[in-house]
Amino acid sequence: MKLLCLTLLLVSGITDSRSEQYKLVGSADPVFAVAGEDVILPCSVKPNISVVDMRVEWFRPGLKNSLVHFYEDHEDRNTDQIESYRGRTKLIHQELQRGDASLKLSSVRVSDEGRYKCFIQSKAWYDDTTVNVRVEAVGGPPVITVDGFDHSGGLHLQCESEGWYPEPKLEWLDSEGVSLSSETTETHRNTDRFSVKHTITGYERDSKIHCSVKLRHHMLETLIIISKKMFISWRNYWRTSVIMISVAVVLSVFAGIIIATFVNKTRVTTHLRRYTVNVILDADTAHPYLFTSDDGKQVRNGNKKQKGMDGQKDRFDYYLGALGKDGFSSGCFYFEVQVKGQTEWYLGVTRESASRNGWIRLSPENGYWTVTLRDGGYWARESSRVSLSLSVDPQRVGVFVDYEKGLVSFYDVESMYHIYSYTDQSFDEKLYPFVCLGEGYYSWNTNSIPLIICDDY
Repeated sequence: MKLLCLTLLLVSGITDSRSEQYKLVGSADPVFAVAGEDVILPCSVKPNISVVDMRVEWFRPGLKNSLVHFYEDHEDRNTDQIESYRGRTKLIHQELQRGDASLKLSSVRVSDEGRYKCFIQSKAWYDDTTVNVRVEAVGGPPVITVDGFDHSGGLHLQCESEGWYPEPKLEWLDSEGVSLSSETTETHRNTDRFSVKHTITGYERDSKIHCSVKLRHHMLETLIIISKKMFISWRNYWRTSVIMISVAVVLSVFAGIIIATFVNKTRVTTHLRRYTVNVILDADTAHPYLFTSDDGKQVRNGNKKQKGMDGQKDRFDYYLGALGKDGFSSGCFYFEVQVKGQTEWYLGVTRESASRNGWIRLSPENGYWTVTLRDGGYWARESSRVSLSLSVDPQRVGVFVDYEKGLVSFYDVESMYHIYSYTDQSFDEKLYPFVCLGEGYYSWNTNSIPLIICDDY
């Protein structure tokens, strides 16, 4: 009997000791997601061990039907999955070998906000970790309307914006950027989104008034220009919508922009192309599915792995990306990429030490400064995604870098329209040109049209 007890204690001790060697790691901070986009919920075993043969379960604690995703016996088993998650969850089975059981949740909804549990179990060990998801929904641009005069001659201005989550902050600002006090405020919640409406009284001396709606890193703004003519007009037609006046203002400004663009386009192009560098793509960094032309000027997706490309640590293995052979650590440099006909691309620069393996957020904090075409929309990536409103689809994109000023700018070459700039960046190592045809595992881009480094100036 004593021998049996001793044996059980020894087995228990060995199991406990083995279990203490591993820990499941999620995220100590909330994971922020934008409604309509995709998000990765982190969950991995440290130190890294394969979880291919283990049970992996993602669920929402506290819900009666709580299953979000279930993996066991080398396959996904989601028959009991919450209905609203069907078709929107995925594990990267290749990453399970590295102990990474992170979950990709696609097309995020406001209802996805809340706590998630990641539970992993083997025959001798189990653990769980919690991930807290916070969802944000970016609403529509604020709309300013005019609702007549008051007895003192002031113009009643009303600003409204819809479709936000959680409740955003609406603020009126004068031409100097000083906050103006709202006279009335209204907030309404429709299903899972908020609409906000604030009113103020503007006067002729105010000149310009901005209405700004903010939510963390997201901001949309609308400007109204108050002129003497507007006051004369509104004294006669005080019930007419300010939209008509705004249209006249916008058209006049637009006409000015067209004229200015026509006059300055050649000068701007000439200035940027003074800093043109000869970018040749490095085939040794390209994802195994990419074909790189012999001259290093074109890259396209071959939709199959190229021979002799395994086991190279400097090669992209998730993103369909490639780098230029030469890096730059001072001065200014500029290059152009033809994107015509492509439906998904990332362009920009990356620092020499930036990771090229696995899924990472292509943001400045991870060493990537890019603009993107994906799912029909254009984006930049700061601490969160920045939506870019382009009037036309660029056919050729110019990338300009001023290393000392910490500036990375992007241009539509044909119109010389400024697409986006990263400013006040800090560079302390080489920057390399970066081109990419999208992600690998989840949103495979099968378009075989190449990205082309242009030198036909």
